[in-house]
Amino acid sequence: MPPAEEIAHLVESFWMLTNKSGKPLAVTVLPDGRIDASFSFGERQGIVLLGLESGPSRAEIPPDFTLFSISFRPLAATYLFKDFLPILPDSATVLPADFFGVPLDGFQDIEQFCAKLTENIAGMVKKRIDERKRKLFDLIYATNGAISVGELSEKTFWTSRQINRYFRDTIGVSLKTYCNIIRFRASFLHIREGRLFPDENYADQSHFIREIKKYAGVVPKELARNKNDRFIQFSTLPRA
Repeated sequence: MPPAEEIAHLVESFWMLTNKSGKPLAVTVLPDGRIDASFSFGERQGIVLLGLESGPSRAEIPPDFTLFSISFRPLAATYLFKDFLPILPDSATVLPADFFGVPLDGFQDIEQFCAKLTENIAGMVKKRIDERKRKLFDLIYATNGAISVGELSEKTFWTSRQINRYFRDTIGVSLKTYCNIIRFRASFLHIREGRLFPDENYADQSHFIREIKKYAGVVPKELARNKNDRFIQFSTLPRA
């Protein structure tokens, strides 16, 4: 589900993942440039803060399992998770059970989860959002990562050194790496539609194939086939 307007600069989406098959489900999770907070209930109760995925990672979704999650934009790191910085790539940090101010006794549906967490997240932000940072991410998303450090510096009135330090101190990667992940995310949407050529800012077809294989572990043709829905990108799951 898309977030309410008042938190859209921090939250990309709310979503739910379920496996009702009664059998474990093997998946390959693809990078999407987001930080996730995942809520699990019952015997596996807890909240886990997940850093950016730096490459494909294999996972197994347990049988009869439901997971509620929030995909945060990296801007949220400074304002919601400052005590956990840097949130390193491929990391998993257990958050206090009361971190978001909600009891972990389960939610009836994603709408209830979204409504309650929206209210609480809005209340957790105590500092005014730095407009340079907001504009920085707006520019990156608007161009799908196809923007230079120099242009970002010029448009945000922030030096390239400051921008790179900010990225490393919050999400543990350089600006260039982050932009490449955002470009891959946009490319995955194209590949899923059967477009096996570089729509984004790749030098040529060979460069496109290398980058897709770096972040997906397979070439575009196999990724498009996506046999048994093995490849998933959490922030591009179909929205409710």
